[in-house]
Amino acid sequence: MSFAPAVSLIVSTLGDGADLARLFDSLDAQTFRDFDVVIVDQNAHDGAAAAIAAIPRSFPVNRIPTPGMRGLSIGRNVGWRAAHGRILLFPDDNCWYPKDFLERGVAIMAARDAAILTGRSADEDGKTILGAFDDDAVLISRASVWTTSIEWVTFVRRDVLEAIGGYDAAIGVGAATPWQACEGQDFLLRAMAAGFACWYDPAVYGHDVTWAERTTPGQMRRKARAYGRGMGYVLALHRFGLAQKARWVGRSALGALVYAARLDREKVGYYLQTMLGRIEGIRGYAKSKPH
Repeated sequence: MSFAPAVSLIVSTLGDGADLARLFDSLDAQTFRDFDVVIVDQNAHDGAAAAIAAIPRSFPVNRIPTPGMRGLSIGRNVGWRAAHGRILLFPDDNCWYPKDFLERGVAIMAARDAAILTGRSADEDGKTILGAFDDDAVLISRASVWTTSIEWVTFVRRDVLEAIGGYDAAIGVGAATPWQACEGQDFLLRAMAAGFACWYDPAVYGHDVTWAERTTPGQMRRKARAYGRGMGYVLALHRFGLAQKARWVGRSALGALVYAARLDREKVGYYLQTMLGRIEGIRGYAKSKPH
């Protein structure tokens, strides 16, 4: 091919393509320029194609239509196999990045000789959102994998993807299973088990809107249940012990109690659904094992 970039960004999308404008704007502003974008368009029609084509950008974009396919992990796997970058990233279609995001990530990855570099989600002031993340840069371990990663702020060397086969299509948003989250933690755990060094640095972060800004309380509770199932399933799949399982179920139970004392019914419902989902995921894996 005529263009083999250092970095390829793989975006799996389902919708009208409008959310991509902010992502594309942030990529246009990047100080690091050796990259391209692969859009895996999972729509069953071409409705998003015109919107994607109309977004101004100064970087190459390859749109791959995959009508009938569903699932974020499936889309990512299609995308990285079609991409040519030595380093792969997997942005959500509604996230965006600081202008030095790629430059900083590539530099830290090289300095640490990391096969995978992860970061955190933050608002535009750099304040952490959408989860709890460690404050210090660290080599990721099994114990810390839950507080040192988010899928759309993850730099991955191509050889890692080739070695472990990419993402598990049975885990993640849109998968044809109840396990609707934690495909990123599953990916990291498999990579570490294969001997790859995974580094986390909170100085690497991307932007997104909070759940409260984009969902109703009812949607948040349903998402919490679905995401909780994903985490519980991955905890069990990777043979985490009873103490770790109890820790994560107990954290959500404690959250429910804290907000009950504050008479915040919405937050109580959210944490209860998270707790139930994690229990269901742990039990669901046990039921799915061959006997």
